[in-house]
Amino acid sequence: MGLIELKGMEFHAFIGHYDEEKQIGNNFKVDLKIWYDHTKAAETDKLSHALDYQKVYNLVKDEMSQKCNLIENVAQRILKRLKSEFSQITKLSVKVRKIFPKLGGMVEEVSIEIED
Repeated sequence: MGLIELKGMEFHAFIGHYDEEKQIGNNFKVDLKIWYDHTKAAETDKLSHALDYQKVYNLVKDEMSQKCNLIENVAQRILKRLKSEFSQITKLSVKVRKIFPKLGGMVEEVSIEIED
């Protein structure tokens, strides 16, 4: 079993409950841990047998471009979409981090991590 990690994908997105978040947006980072059977890709050295992480990034980017109220929502959408698009995924962890959320004090980030 292989593990591919995409760490620190950065996006400016309009995800949040409050009006300011809906208008100005926030900065986010997304981390993925993707477990899959890498054997065929390792043997053939062909991208067609591997988990194409450029396609993974593009799907995450698409989900982050959609407005919603909660980071839980976008994390779940990313998880479901990746699992449906890549049948070779056996386990997936998605972490969405809101960077420097405006909470009335200094907070570096708020995050949700889900897995399936």
